[in-house]
Amino acid sequence: MSLLIARRFARRELRGGLKGFRIFLACLALGVAAIAGVGSVRSAIQAGLQDQGAVLLGGDAQAEFTYRFATEEERAWLGTIATEVSEITDFRSMATVTRNGETERGLTQVKSVDDAYPLLGRMVLSPDVALPDALSDRGAVMAPVLADRLGLKPGDSFRLGEADFTLRATIVTEPDDAGDGFGLGPRTLVLTRDLEGSGLLAPGSLYETEYRLLLPPGTDLDVARADALAQYEDSGLRWRDSRRGAPGIARFVDRLGSFLVLVGLSGLAVGGIGVSAAVRAYLATKTSVIATLRTLGATRKTIFLTYFLQIGALSVLGIGIGLGLGVGIPLLLSPIIAQALPIPTVFTLYPEPLMEAALYGTLTALIFTLWPLARAEEVRAATLFRDALDSARALPAAQYVIATGILIAGLVGTAALFSGNALLTFSTAGGILGALVLLAGAALLIRAVARRAARATRGRPALRWAVASIGGPRESASAVVLSLGLGLAVLAAIGQIDGNFRAAIQRDLPERAPSYFFVDIQKDQMPGFRDRVENDPAVSRVDSAPMMRGIITRINDRPAREVAGSHWVVRGDRGITYAAQPDSRTTVTAGEWWPEDYSGPPQVSFAAEEAEEIGLKLGDTITINILGRDIEATITSFREVDFSTAGIGFVLTMNPAAVEGAPHTFISTVYAEPHAEAAILRDLAGAYPNITAIRVKDAIERVSELLDGIASAVRWGAAATLLTGFLVLIGAAAAGETARTYESAVLKTLGAPRRTILQSFALRSALLGAAAGLVALAAGILGAWAIMTFVMETRFAVVWPNALGVVSGGIFATLAANLLFAWRPLSARPAQVLRASE
Repeated sequence: MSLLIARRFARRELRGGLKGFRIFLACLALGVAAIAGVGSVRSAIQAGLQDQGAVLLGGDAQAEFTYRFATEEERAWLGTIATEVSEITDFRSMATVTRNGETERGLTQVKSVDDAYPLLGRMVLSPDVALPDALSDRGAVMAPVLADRLGLKPGDSFRLGEADFTLRATIVTEPDDAGDGFGLGPRTLVLTRDLEGSGLLAPGSLYETEYRLLLPPGTDLDVARADALAQYEDSGLRWRDSRRGAPGIARFVDRLGSFLVLVGLSGLAVGGIGVSAAVRAYLATKTSVIATLRTLGATRKTIFLTYFLQIGALSVLGIGIGLGLGVGIPLLLSPIIAQALPIPTVFTLYPEPLMEAALYGTLTALIFTLWPLARAEEVRAATLFRDALDSARALPAAQYVIATGILIAGLVGTAALFSGNALLTFSTAGGILGALVLLAGAALLIRAVARRAARATRGRPALRWAVASIGGPRESASAVVLSLGLGLAVLAAIGQIDGNFRAAIQRDLPERAPSYFFVDIQKDQMPGFRDRVENDPAVSRVDSAPMMRGIITRINDRPAREVAGSHWVVRGDRGITYAAQPDSRTTVTAGEWWPEDYSGPPQVSFAAEEAEEIGLKLGDTITINILGRDIEATITSFREVDFSTAGIGFVLTMNPAAVEGAPHTFISTVYAEPHAEAAILRDLAGAYPNITAIRVKDAIERVSELLDGIASAVRWGAAATLLTGFLVLIGAAAAGETARTYESAVLKTLGAPRRTILQSFALRSALLGAAAGLVALAAGILGAWAIMTFVMETRFAVVWPNALGVVSGGIFATLAANLLFAWRPLSARPAQVLRASE
């Protein structure tokens, strides 16, 4: 019976329109739209990757080997399961151009192909020539950025290693470039047979060989994968198929999308504060209605259900608007988004992200409206005639507190489930909750300080009125500090993390990083190489080590993936070295190194941190596949390995007798003064054309470009959170307009000029904005410090330009929101206002 009556009352209340709920709807809609929009774009990218997976991969499936080509047996087996096979090698090298006695060099990612390439898709070139024609007679095609850097035009010659090529065209579109992953240099494409005699594919050189396969129609990809791994996984074969044609991009999109959804949840939390404030303000205007209903016999349950149903209907409307925006904006901007992304996208209506966003919106609306509704239910009818909810106790009944806790747990659990990263979700939720607690405490402290400070501001009326109003019982200090503060805290944390990342890459890393990373140095080239760099006074340090690559296939005679899961050490091939004795910079943390002349069963020293993450202990055995040969080694020591310096670091170091006979090359890092770098590169590249030199600063720039894109996406998410906070400020300012009108009327009656009253309003806003900004800055810095220290394990320093921007933003936003609603109170006639309040 109560539900029927409440539904009738709620329907009548809704006939009054949306007055008082515009901010409510805007906050809820914006948060839902941000999450739905991010989810829709992520789904569009995932659909594009799946739809074009075969094209991105270059075939229906791919078998990949490291350091070697497939054996005749392996190649024959691949031919039996595929209708067509294309062989591709991928490696780094130096493209060199000599003109007028001067030599220009550029790092390039070389792809050498056969006549069958590409099996799928089409290589688009400029000028528009067919790929076979472009590659004939030792021809080559190259990325435009590399051609421009080397000053090459079609018809010009250049060298790769010791082989000469003629540039025939530049690459406009490479069909399988997204599937190739991250490369340090622009692309150059040649025929594999033209690399004979170049010295680039010598035994032990660093290259990967990929066999792209077109499978018969109806082939079960799971069965094909199982068969391939059952026969050849122990020989080092890795298998991919078109369902994940670009796995690196797919993982990146998933993780970035999940993080942006969590940023969107921060926006919903900010919006929830606005929702709660709007509900409270609306119920304050309904005190006479509630009092009348209570006087006529309406029960607490009926009152609660009346406004619960009304606000529920408005929440559905707000969520619907948000879902419409979350779908419509990506669809509307799909041509621009698709053009900006280097990967295929399929924009259409995806129900999964919409359901996720709707669920988040529903839970948020319930969490932030339950307490105001519950508090209204508890207020007595006689009190309601005199006061708008302020007489209700701070906490509602226990069942509502418990229900709120269950809803919060449901929201966090849902976010963890959808994001696929429970640790990140719980950390974000803990950060938001901690920031809200900090901001709520700060709001109470600000009001208490303002009440005390009001006594010390005599003689300065504008400041005294501003401070007194902040500490007054009806001031919206809590809403301002919570809404604006949380948005600014998210922005501050992101800005501090981004700034510290850039500092670590651009300032800290170059101080410790080498100038060059040289790879593919043949053993007989090492004496001449060392002689050139070690006798150069501008070179401060040279580190060299033998290097080969292998795959960890088994741990304690179990498949490595069963033991280590998806840990990066077992996901692909890893660099391996050997050493008779540890050098002076190696710190053994557990176990003992083998004797210098040890020639017994293979032993390995494992990186300590990675071993702990995987769960390895001394005495465990690991099986490593190197060039198709399995080597089982016993872990006899753990050692510290610092991968953050861009220097030489190996997870696996073995005793020399175990692997020294395998074909391999050497790598070296050279630390030199900047003025000597060009001469070192010129001399070494001239003497040893097969050596590849990677300039570490160039690699840092590539990483910085990637970070730029990530930071830009995250900043847009944080901007949506801040916009929501600004809407809450507008709502708070609008709700307080009546109080400011009365205050202005009283002050005018007492002789205060408009200018002083306006100064008072402005000072009030600036003080609140500064307080919110400072508290948000503290919360953001604390969160960023925790992430950089405990998650990223790097040092943290406050980025002061960003910090000052956050505080300035808080002052400006609060001023703008409150001054928008200051003109009508200033222009109101005191007599009318005071007469109406009687």
